[in-house]
Amino acid sequence: MPMTVMPVYGTRPEAIKMAPIVQGLDAADGIDCVPVVTGQHREMLDQVNGVFGIVPKVDLDIFAHGQGLEAVTARTLERLTPVLVEHRPDVVVVQGDTTSALAAGLAAFYRKIPVVHVEAGLRTASIASPFPEEGNRRLLTQITSLHLAPTPVSRDNLLRNGVAREDIVVTGNTVIDALLDVTSRPRPFDVPSLARAQEPGRRVVLVTSHRRESWGDPMRRTARAVARLAVERPETLFVLPLHANPLVREIFVPVLGSIPNVLLTDALSYTDFATLTALAEVVLTDSGGVQEEAPSLGKPVLVLREDTERPEAVEAGTARLVGTDEDLIVREVGLLLDDRAAYEEMANAINPYGDGRAAARTVAAIEALLGLGERLPDFAG
Repeated sequence: MPMTVMPVYGTRPEAIKMAPIVQGLDAADGIDCVPVVTGQHREMLDQVNGVFGIVPKVDLDIFAHGQGLEAVTARTLERLTPVLVEHRPDVVVVQGDTTSALAAGLAAFYRKIPVVHVEAGLRTASIASPFPEEGNRRLLTQITSLHLAPTPVSRDNLLRNGVAREDIVVTGNTVIDALLDVTSRPRPFDVPSLARAQEPGRRVVLVTSHRRESWGDPMRRTARAVARLAVERPETLFVLPLHANPLVREIFVPVLGSIPNVLLTDALSYTDFATLTALAEVVLTDSGGVQEEAPSLGKPVLVLREDTERPEAVEAGTARLVGTDEDLIVREVGLLLDDRAAYEEMANAINPYGDGRAAARTVAAIEALLGLGERLPDFAG
């Protein structure tokens, strides 16, 4: 009888990072992989699964317009529990720090099913920043049986939290596996207006901002900074894929919508976003995943946050914290666009997040947990 492994995920970032793992589990001997999606990022989730050829075996379909964190937690718990009873997985795999990951981990814990936590051990100084992600990942640590840390820094965080060393494997981050896969098979943009980014000699700055702690004044300062940069640099194209949340659009559209060299788009498909990142000269973001992806493509990252649970890139020199200070953003983007030496120093720094083999280490660690094989050597960082 094969052992049943149940990956559970629900958002686009989770899907991207889970996809190489699901592919690896599908190919593994002695394992029946039962992917479950919660479905709160409906269209974006389905699009990523399609890119990687993944067909979920169960869809909890918890999406509801305007639902809060409480509803995501309750719906996931209520709808996943009977699935666990029916399929009786030997382990449940969750990824990262989303509310659905925490809820899926809790559902497995309540059924006494071992939890495998992918991207374990990220930490900031405050449980309230980022919110609710920092709280989610700290709580998941307490109910996890196998902690898959992406970097040695994350492993050390877990050790300081009292996790036994033998319960931790350093894998690298599977987002690098996914990114290298997608960018190795180029294709035309799905969004025709993005062809502007491919014009000969065109310089591109990619901007993303959506996190809860950025809402309001911090995001307004970012919008004003981008407006100043765009007016000062008409030859540079500033591309902002906008989150669907109206709170985000209400800030960016009035400030940037009429500037000719600012391109506002709806949220992009994963393939379009990966291709655009590869074309960009500078990336300005408050996204955790983008902080990992862009350095893999040699792109300097300016982080629109006051702190980050991904300090490895800052220490390696591929990323720099700029917060949402309008003048600082303008100055730092200008430095990278104007000073080739400053640019090369960040663009050529070593990427600390992965080597494209994180999924193989992850699958081997799960096999070892199930008594089906042995772990691979840890990712060194």
